[in-house]
Amino acid sequence: MTPARTRTNGGAARVGRGSGDVLGPRALNRALLERQMLLRRQKVPAAEAIERLVGMQAQAPLAPYFGLWTRLADFRADELSQSIHDRRAVRIALMRSTIHLVTDRDCLALRGAVQPAIDRGLQGSYRRHLAGLDVEAVAAAGRAVVEERPQTFSGIGTLLHERWPDRDPRALAHVVRTRVPLVQVPPRGIWGRGGQATHTSAEVWLGRPFGPAVTPDELVLRYLAAFGPATVRDVQVWCGLTRLREVTARFGPRVRVFRDEQGNELLDLPDAPRPDPDTPAPPRFLPEYDNVLLSHADRTRIVAVADHRRLLVYKNGIVPGTVLVDGFVRGTWRIARQRDAATLHVELFERVARSERAALTEEGGRLLAFAAPDVRAHDVRLSAAAEPSGQMRGRSR
Repeated sequence: MTPARTRTNGGAARVGRGSGDVLGPRALNRALLERQMLLRRQKVPAAEAIERLVGMQAQAPLAPYFGLWTRLADFRADELSQSIHDRRAVRIALMRSTIHLVTDRDCLALRGAVQPAIDRGLQGSYRRHLAGLDVEAVAAAGRAVVEERPQTFSGIGTLLHERWPDRDPRALAHVVRTRVPLVQVPPRGIWGRGGQATHTSAEVWLGRPFGPAVTPDELVLRYLAAFGPATVRDVQVWCGLTRLREVTARFGPRVRVFRDEQGNELLDLPDAPRPDPDTPAPPRFLPEYDNVLLSHADRTRIVAVADHRRLLVYKNGIVPGTVLVDGFVRGTWRIARQRDAATLHVELFERVARSERAALTEEGGRLLAFAAPDVRAHDVRLSAAAEPSGQMRGRSR
């Protein structure tokens, strides 16, 4: 017999003895937003925020700047730029083998923890090209190349192809990316500058060797602190590792067990924040590829509507900047700059209330003040697919 269940606004309810509280989508949403510093901006240094988030997705070079702006009070872009210049923050392939911005300390601790997933990705993409290849010899040669002078990804492949002319240069470069922890050096990722992605080894760039990697237990607990409550499958989607149920099985009292409305087991830190599901959530502008969108197998806690989830993935897997309304993704955004003006285009997936449009416009004005302080005119334009005219009132100055 299915036990009786009581629901309260998508929040927590008791079901069955020992089965844990049931957390609905809004309860999971508010817990995620609180831990991601999206319910209220935090007054903490950028480095502390980056470590609390266990790194920030950084395929788009400037995405972390917008991600920190939307999470931190009084964030200034030069704070992060200086950290990258001073080698206290780096861009390196980590979770899911994608580029993340992390502190120097996390760079040295996290890469070894997710290395098995990065290795598996190389085999999955280039198995045929690797047959009979001395991978360690390629990695050693690649390390020598990038430590002599930072190289672009294609440059690594071209140089190694001279020694292995019968091999695909791109496959050779991927061997180096996989077996050597490559960091992207400035001016890549510097606010207002930019440049090609050129790489050297993390050890040379940071001036010290890798120490012990964080354990799988520590990695999962850090994930829960930033993204929980979550299923084991959620954790595996985030980091790319497998067989993590063997890890969580030994946690015991270190975690608390909940259930979602489908009966899936959710793990969480006992004292982690779980706000009331009705906690107000202000509008937020998330950058491209923000990890809040990519770190769960079940993304209904942040993108509630199935049609909206389909709209978020563009060609080549590009994930655009997104707009949160009442805590959930309700649209996308982009900034278009002219010589003396900047326009924020917000495309909503559906109509929103007048008060929400006003709040979005106000927050959009603040976004433009951060992104384009050097132009005379700022304009916020909201459009929605449900509106025949496609245009909703914004504000300009």
